[in-house]
Amino acid sequence: MQKDITIIGVPLDLGAGRRGVDMGPFALRHASVKERLQLAGYDVRDMGNINVSTKDIKDFGNEKFKFLDEVKAVNEALAIQVSSIMEDGRFPLVLGGDHSIAIGTIAGIAKHKKNTGVIWFDAHGDLNTPDTTPSGNIHGMPLAVSLGIGHPDLVNIFGYAPKIIPENVVLIGARDLDKGEREIIKEMGIKVFTMHEIDRMGMAQVMEEAIYHVKKHTDGVHLSLDLDGLDPNDVPGVGTPVAGGITYREGHLAMEMIAESNILTSVELVEVNPILDTRNKTAEIAVGLIASALGEKLL
Repeated sequence: MQKDITIIGVPLDLGAGRRGVDMGPFALRHASVKERLQLAGYDVRDMGNINVSTKDIKDFGNEKFKFLDEVKAVNEALAIQVSSIMEDGRFPLVLGGDHSIAIGTIAGIAKHKKNTGVIWFDAHGDLNTPDTTPSGNIHGMPLAVSLGIGHPDLVNIFGYAPKIIPENVVLIGARDLDKGEREIIKEMGIKVFTMHEIDRMGMAQVMEEAIYHVKKHTDGVHLSLDLDGLDPNDVPGVGTPVAGGITYREGHLAMEMIAESNILTSVELVEVNPILDTRNKTAEIAVGLIASALGEKLL
């Protein structure tokens, strides 16, 4: 696995429906993400944070795509930064922020990895569009945008679309899908392992099948890890918790199996909300999961 990691923080919460995830990068740094990866043998550089607007959350503009201009600007800047990291031959580790930042992360990655695979850990599908969204929050749209579906200002960031194709995507941990998202999953044939499959098959088999699926026709795999994919009993500091999620140990097993597969070329970690957390517990668990995904071992 690539041994040179560059961290970039994206303190954006305008894509979500509530404040707090803008402090996610700070919480993750406070949980010693850089130091943890250095102990695992990585050369780690921290480039600081992308500049993000502090606009009043009540001034969201269009109800179907709230804070469009602000979210677009942040993701354009992020795409440039991620692309630059890739050009330098380093491994991007993006710290969110809400999940709308995946639009920019994937845009920057796919500029260099033409057949990017994506492992999307999430309780939600993030496949809404301005036509299907029940909230207008763009953090519910990034996977759809990356697949070329949604508002053109987001879809065409970096001047090309789509960034990824359905055959190269796998969604793990889903348990809260909107009607429009279920239709897109069926129409596009996206591989999804809901909590039903995880309960029935076990996480080990799910990950074996997911890794096989996502590496078949790809030249690199991006891990998009939304902390609400885990059960809120383990990670209370998330903005959109859904009961009955992936357990702490299932999460680590999944990350350990990803590390063993040696397929990752980039990672982002999103939706850590310190306002809702207890003693930075969620950020600390998140850092542990990333360390496992990047090969940290007990022995």
